[in-house]
Amino acid sequence: MKNLKLTLITLFCIVTTNVIGQEIIHDAEHYVLLKQHGDKWENEDKVIDKKLKALEKKHGTKPNIIHIMWDDTAVGEVGIPEIQKVRGFETPVMNDMAKEGMNFMRMYTEPSCTPTRADAMTGRYAVRTGMHTVSFPIENSGLDADEVTIAEVLSDAGYSTAFYGKWHLGDTESSYAHNQGFDEAFFTPYNQVPSMWVREAEANNVVTGLYPDLYGEDIYDVDNSWQPIGYVWTLEGTKGGKTYEWGAPPAVPNFWDIDKECEKRTMDFIRRNAKAKKPFYAAYWPTVTSFIPDARNPEKLTANKNVLQEGLVKVDAFIGELLKELEELGISENTLVIVMADNGPFTHHGPRGMVETLYTGGKGDLTEGGVRVPCIAQWPGMFEGEDNVIGDILHITDLYTTFARIAGATDFIPRDRIIDGVDQTSLFVNGDGYSRRDYVMIYQGPNLAAGVKGRFKKDHKNAEPGLSGAEFYDLYTDPRENNPEMISMFHTKSMFNRQKERHEFWMEKYPNRPDATPGIPLTGIENVRPETEKLYHAPFNKEDLPFDPNELREYPMPFVD
Repeated sequence: MKNLKLTLITLFCIVTTNVIGQEIIHDAEHYVLLKQHGDKWENEDKVIDKKLKALEKKHGTKPNIIHIMWDDTAVGEVGIPEIQKVRGFETPVMNDMAKEGMNFMRMYTEPSCTPTRADAMTGRYAVRTGMHTVSFPIENSGLDADEVTIAEVLSDAGYSTAFYGKWHLGDTESSYAHNQGFDEAFFTPYNQVPSMWVREAEANNVVTGLYPDLYGEDIYDVDNSWQPIGYVWTLEGTKGGKTYEWGAPPAVPNFWDIDKECEKRTMDFIRRNAKAKKPFYAAYWPTVTSFIPDARNPEKLTANKNVLQEGLVKVDAFIGELLKELEELGISENTLVIVMADNGPFTHHGPRGMVETLYTGGKGDLTEGGVRVPCIAQWPGMFEGEDNVIGDILHITDLYTTFARIAGATDFIPRDRIIDGVDQTSLFVNGDGYSRRDYVMIYQGPNLAAGVKGRFKKDHKNAEPGLSGAEFYDLYTDPRENNPEMISMFHTKSMFNRQKERHEFWMEKYPNRPDATPGIPLTGIENVRPETEKLYHAPFNKEDLPFDPNELREYPMPFVD
């Protein structure tokens, strides 16, 4: 191990000779590319800076940023109408965006929703922030207050910031969206699963055990204190202000109305800031669906008729309204709009309609189908590339650093931690072939599962000890990862070993948070319901315990009152 560390130190002394002055701390692999391409990137940046200054002079403000992200969608489900022809639905607005703007064919995310959303907010792999595991009610944890979100970075640069939709980054008060830098927020602390935690679902055997009063007496059921009845669907608040619950369960229409309210607030936020001539960042991450049907609207919009596709056509319609509004407000040229999914389709145990399209696997998987998602962008005032189908690697964390760059907010990115996102402004301005990334580290929970380097990939999770097995892929030759290779790919083994060693070596210097930061859930709600208040209290009497559990915890938990 000592020799290995010395070798790594030697490697990095060689690689980083010319980059000591770099302020933002990136993952190790970035510096390998920087040594080779730094001069070219610097020249590109000079041209981009002039273009950004000209755009600001023309419009009077820095660029606006709108980021729309929904759940569980395979590459090709939107943006490629030829695929939709055999899928029974259409998204004409997003298809036109892909044709006229930029269609990113190698956008990588995390394999599941909470980690991806943490990546987008912090510019860091979720394993670093402790947000590596999907949260469910009641979670008793959330995004740490010390993490610096893109909302905080842009706010420091004078932007108005707003979040609407599926937050899914914890249920502790410090993790609420308006306590993480957003000027205004209307958000769901959890995912869509609680939409079916209603009495109607229990009565129809959709769930079992939430409402035991709805079925016959079970004399062996002696503990009825564990049911998470105090969950909430939606919270709202403003920076430094109070928190309120909106649309409380268990009224099923309240969940379906979340996206409608989000869309109304998004449009209002944009109009207010356009009128005030103030740059803005709006994140609208729609919930898309509920697991309980909306009795008010039984008709289907598509021939496909499944929940994802029904949701996608609704999102598409809103994006159409949004783009039209930007044109009418005269700010379309000065607004970067990105629409994308958070991970691959829910192919394992999910609802109907969640299927593989181009790649193998889905939500939760290390395969390309789990971590490659549709991503489309338009920025009429800046994108001048002729090749609008982008084959470069882009990662969800890159949005953090790119948004900061185009907003003139790079100085507000923290310098005391690793920022995995790299500045991809050149890719968004120049188009295909201008990425500053050729690598991705793929995690499943806290475990490194795979590494990507250009066209090549190694499966770390299933690698055999001793002699390497068939754990390597050429993604050009085998994009569906059906035929892992061994001997023919051994020349990539040492490259992947070095990639992994460097990545983990960086973690020794800048350690990860082990888990999401714990705490008492759903506190600070002004109109809190009695069911929620019960979550603040212990399920037992303090005097009956052999010790005080809180003595062993850094953060308060409802172990004792």
